Amino acid sequence: MARWSLVGGVLISIALGGPALALAAADAPLPGKGFSLKEKPGECLDVLLDGRVAARYMCAYDKSTPKRLHDTNKPYLHVFDAEGKQPITNGPSGLYPHHRGIFIGWTRLGFEGRSYDFWGMGSGEIVHQKLLDQKAGPDRATFTSLTHWNDKAGRTLVVEERTMAFRRGPAGVRLAIDFTSKLRAPACDVMLDGDPEHAGVHYRPANQLDVKKTLYVFPREKANAKVDLDYPWVGETYTLGNKQYSVVQMNHPDNPRGTKFSAYRDYGRFGAFFTKTLRSGDSLMVKYRFLVADGEMPRAAVIQKCWDEHAGASSPSAVPRTSVVPAD
Repeated sequence: MARWSLVGGVLISIALGGPALALAAADAPLPGKGFSLKEKPGECLDVLLDGRVAARYMCAYDKSTPKRLHDTNKPYLHVFDAEGKQPITNGPSGLYPHHRGIFIGWTRLGFEGRSYDFWGMGSGEIVHQKLLDQKAGPDRATFTSLTHWNDKAGRTLVVEERTMAFRRGPAGVRLAIDFTSKLRAPACDVMLDGDPEHAGVHYRPANQLDVKKTLYVFPREKANAKVDLDYPWVGETYTLGNKQYSVVQMNHPDNPRGTKFSAYRDYGRFGAFFTKTLRSGDSLMVKYRFLVADGEMPRAAVIQKCWDEHAGASSPSAVPRTSVVPAD
């Protein structure tokens, strides 16, 4: 007999009285084509594409030990390789272990005159409450996670509905992920604040990437990510072992203006940052799209067409000239 446990996105089979066997995902692809969802209650929700794990929503919350609390103090989305065997995103380990997959947070969240860290999670936890909706079919999968952003006393400062939708991308793009977060201030005004490297919605590659090969792509000539505002999208190419991956994050035009992208670190964490005050009882919805490609960055024309669709453009926009910039 054996029991199963999930550690950092990896399923572990522990034979009673015997050694542990680690499996990154299922032993073999599951039958069926298209998208499906498979929940392990209290641990994770797998998004499968053609029977292989394409993404895994890590939603456990366990304060039984300090380590388990550290590992489960916020939900995030792992993205997997094309074989569905290994995450290509970071979990709660390595350099800056609070950078996990596709994640959201602010290092200075203002509430009743105090500042709370919901980035490094020094002030509390983001706790998954339940799944509000799950749908999957041949062409698309989607789910919504209700989360509470709680301080260390258990008081809820922010209520979030986090919706993620998955579909196949265009030619050269394996997966398109729509990340939508509806943030509500239930009891008091909330200030979402921080800086571009420590706040917003970000993507973090797996810790084992080759830091000498990380590149960023910007939809502007002579781009300067530390100065420029409101890019429609930013891309990153990184290398794990002998495989290259490219990811694009798209900024929706309805998102707060003044958005700055942190996109220059060699370890690959990049994402969109903005500041915003939520009045008590009010909500803010932000929308991003991530494109995941195996290999080189898709052409700018492909990315721009996807952005037009994401933005709801009434007509095609011009294909921008781009800058390719090595990481710092």
